[in-house]
Amino acid sequence: MSARQPVLPLTQHFAAHDWVPNHPRLPVLIYKQFFTDGDIASRFEQRFADNGWPPQWRDGIFDYHHYHSNAHEVLGIAAGSARLLLGGPGGKEFEVKTGDALLLPAGTGHRRLTASEDFLVVGAYPEGQLDYDLCRDAASPQRLARIAALPFPERDPLNGLTPPLGEYWEGERDARRK
Repeated sequence: MSARQPVLPLTQHFAAHDWVPNHPRLPVLIYKQFFTDGDIASRFEQRFADNGWPPQWRDGIFDYHHYHSNAHEVLGIAAGSARLLLGGPGGKEFEVKTGDALLLPAGTGHRRLTASEDFLVVGAYPEGQLDYDLCRDAASPQRLARIAALPFPERDPLNGLTPPLGEYWEGERDARRK
C-alpha cells in the first residue's frame, strides 16, 4: 500500500440528548472522500484491517436510532449516498457519499434517514470490541460507565498512527490516566 497524506476529519461533539447518551468526551470524526476510486468496499476493509479494526460487515445503516455501549465503530461508505442523523432524536443531519467515513465513539446515536438504492457501508470495530451490542433504549448507569471507560486503540482506523485519532482522542486517554 502506498503512503498517503492523512485525511483530516471534521469533528462533531454531541452531548447526551433525549435517551441517547452519546460519548461524554470524544467527538465523532467525519472523513470526507477518504477514497475516490477503485473497489471502495475492499479498500476500506483493507485499510481498517491494516489499522487493527477488523471489518465485520457490509450492509446499510439501520433506519432507527441506536448506539453501541461496548464498542467504538467506524463506517466506511462504500457505495451510494445517504442522509444520516447523528446524536439521537433531535441530533444533527449529515450527508454522506461514496468514499466518506465516520468514526463513532461508543454511545453515539446514529440512524439512516434516507439512502440511495446502491447504499453500501463497511462496518468495523477495534480489536477487543468485536462483540458489540445494539442499544435502543436509555442507558443505565452501568452502560454510561462502560461508555466513559471504554478504551480506544492506538491506531486510527483510516490514518493509522498519524493524526487524527491521536490528535483528537489522545488527550482523552491522558486525562483518564490522571
